[in-house]
Amino acid sequence: MATVMPEGEAIRKAVKWISAKHDEHPDVSLNKLINEAVIKFDLSPLDSEFLHGFFKKS
Repeated sequence: MATVMPEGEAIRKAVKWISAKHDEHPDVSLNKLINEAVIKFDLSPLDSEFLHGFFKKS
C-alpha cells in the first residue's frame, strides 16, 4: 500500500531527515525527532499532525 505524501519540499525533507535520524539513533523517540523537524523545517501544525500520523503507521 502506497503512502500519500503531502505536497511541499519541506515536509518531504522532514520525513527523510526524521527517518535518517531514527536509523542513526533508534533510542531517540520519534516524537522528539518530529518536534525537532517541525522547528528545523519551519513546518505548520498541520504538517506536524501529518508527521505524527505518518510515523505512527510505519
